[in-house]
Amino acid sequence: MKLNSNKKIHLLVDSVKMALIIAIACGLVSLIVFAVSKELGTAIYNFFIGPFTSLRRIGNIVEVASPLMFTALAVIIIFGSGQFSMIAEGSFFIGTAGAMIVAIACPLPAGLHPAAAILFAGVLGALAALIPALLKMKWNVSELVTSIMLNYVIQFFAIYLVTYYFREMESSSLCSVQFQETATLPVILGGTRIHAGVILALAACGAVWLCMYRTSYGTQLRITGDNALFAKYSGLNVTGVMVAAQVIAGAIAGIGGGAELLGMYNRFKWTATPGYGWTGIVVALLARNNPLLVPLAAAFIAYLNVGADIMARSSDVGREMVDIIQGVMMFLIAAEALLQGWRQRMIVKAAKAEEEAQA
Repeated sequence: MKLNSNKKIHLLVDSVKMALIIAIACGLVSLIVFAVSKELGTAIYNFFIGPFTSLRRIGNIVEVASPLMFTALAVIIIFGSGQFSMIAEGSFFIGTAGAMIVAIACPLPAGLHPAAAILFAGVLGALAALIPALLKMKWNVSELVTSIMLNYVIQFFAIYLVTYYFREMESSSLCSVQFQETATLPVILGGTRIHAGVILALAACGAVWLCMYRTSYGTQLRITGDNALFAKYSGLNVTGVMVAAQVIAGAIAGIGGGAELLGMYNRFKWTATPGYGWTGIVVALLARNNPLLVPLAAAFIAYLNVGADIMARSSDVGREMVDIIQGVMMFLIAAEALLQGWRQRMIVKAAKAEEEAQA
């Protein structure tokens, strides 16, 4: 009974904390706009209401949320195992490069072609994540440092592939030749660019939740993440769990890169990593590392980005404001002291009530 009561208290406090953080973020938007804009009403309206004024703009929210779900799931798995690898960004980008290679150079039937491209993207994403994992396992090299450095290596390697092997020579900008028509993912809602990759992202959220909370490996991962030393002395293969976590996370991020490229583009156009891996950290924190809450958290961050884009096009406020908001949200989410006193008082009150009931 006491455990159930404490669980309800934690759920209530965490929910109020998330609502408070979102309210602070929205208030911060209004404060910044009030301070810098001469078109206050227009800017506020376009930021908060603009994303819902047409089906196409609502579709934009879903489209932006899709890659964030993949990278957030990768972050949840890595952080859940007690590691701090930032490889989701690199795995996502090498996944786009892998999908590009298959989409251009491997003629396959429709249906099989995007599946093969996305699968290859996942394999490359896993291989990228394996590098910092092996360095950590063999020589105890910090996965945080190696993954951040590796992200830049992957970025330049992918751009090198496009520049020297797959570039559209007639284009004035850096982009690949056009993908084969059989390689692209189908649009699932007319009037938008919402593609089949969104369904894959939602399925991945469910699969990761099942893996983490309904399998023996998931139990080992969470035990290792909570206390690696305890897990080791309990007989768990801590090193194997950690390496597997990074590989699985890299595969998911790579699949997300492949799905994003084949769903939203007909050629590779990026000249730098898109930042989905970094934003995925914000989404994972906002979702409280719960895979089932990732779609809602990703949709909220996507809503902020779409609103900022509309506001930047329609008023005198730049979209960089969203980066400020995301940074503040990360600080607030990481602040364990926020509402901690209220949480503790509720736990003590529930314990006293239980003692009185048993007396």
